[in-house]
Amino acid sequence: MIHPSIVKKQRIVLAILVGLILLTVVIGMASGYSALSYQRLLPTLLGQGTFKEEFVLFSVRLPRIVITLLAGMALALSGAILQGVTRNDLADPGIIGINSGAGVAIAVFFLFAPLKVGSFVFLLPVVAFSGAFVTATLIYLLAYDKKVGLQPIRLVLIGVGFSMALSGVMIVLISSADRFKVEFIAKWLAGNIWGADWPFIWALLPWLAILIPFTLYKANRLNLLGLSEPIAVGVGVSIEKERIVLLLTAVALAASAVSVTGGIAFIGLMAPHMAKALVGPRNQLFLPVAILLGGWLLLFADTVGRNLIEPEGIAAGIMVALIGGPYFMYLLLKK
Repeated sequence: MIHPSIVKKQRIVLAILVGLILLTVVIGMASGYSALSYQRLLPTLLGQGTFKEEFVLFSVRLPRIVITLLAGMALALSGAILQGVTRNDLADPGIIGINSGAGVAIAVFFLFAPLKVGSFVFLLPVVAFSGAFVTATLIYLLAYDKKVGLQPIRLVLIGVGFSMALSGVMIVLISSADRFKVEFIAKWLAGNIWGADWPFIWALLPWLAILIPFTLYKANRLNLLGLSEPIAVGVGVSIEKERIVLLLTAVALAASAVSVTGGIAFIGLMAPHMAKALVGPRNQLFLPVAILLGGWLLLFADTVGRNLIEPEGIAAGIMVALIGGPYFMYLLLKK
């Protein structure tokens, strides 16, 4: 039984986060290389703007805002699942190599597929998932010991090793590509929001519409997996089955996000920790908070980054890394 005061606190936190997201969305819609005044936002949204205003808002700003928000939510939830399943507070899809596996698959697809990436939009999350799945499977098998089960610290170390190795694979791929394709891969590696168009949103949305409710449904299982294995077995949890299902969910969430945003790390690390600090460690409480936090963090980083240097701005992945790198070092030293 969750105490009513904690539930009330969670609702207040969720309301504040929704307010922050809406405020950042408004700022994001009005700011950028092509200025759109706040006074013109509402008329433009209602279809009363000029051609330029409607083009900037509906074809440039809004798709990027929506895709950034959704991707941040997916990465945060993926990180929360990984931390719960592995019982390791340092787990994150970007740090342990899952994002890199998805990136290599996307790069191979982009370099060698006979069609342009844009014409295969709905296949991109599937391509990314295949690369992330192979990477996650190898990391899991190498970190698993028959006698003691999954070793959390070993998983992180192996994941970091895989991430570095796959970065090397990316460099090899870049060295054999033409200039245009190298530019795309470089933007992907930097975490530049490249899939900022409505078709990419429709490609990402079904994954989140299925996997977010599924994870919230599995919240109690995540609570039990966070306990020691003998206790989890004692209350009737099929550990390996639940762990594999939830790991696949985490991989799918991360892969679908990075397939349209590029290599963004640390969102899945920071958002769950901040959510736990706000409402406590129970998954039923902190998962919804982590989802909104992740969406807001990436949206905020992208909004700030694209307005710092005009016209290109700073990639969202770099902005997140500037915050997440020191935070990761703090957790590493603390744990």
